[in-house]
Amino acid sequence: MKEGVPGMIAECGGASACATCHVYVDERFMDRVGEADDLEAELLDDAMGGRKATSRLACQIRMTDELDGLVVEIASVQ
Repeated sequence: MKEGVPGMIAECGGASACATCHVYVDERFMDRVGEADDLEAELLDDAMGGRKATSRLACQIRMTDELDGLVVEIASVQ
């Protein structure tokens, strides 16, 4: 458990190297969160838990005021 988030392993500490912070972003926020870059997309392709159209690595979501209230679901398998 990292940063008090049960179920999130987050082994790489935000370096976009492990995909153990795989989350599914609520569709209402996808346009504000944006698309994964190439490195993140590659990690998500191999992530456990199954990639969805709303998959992102939590460590790569840049938090802004625009994301206040962001809802994500932690992938069932990390």
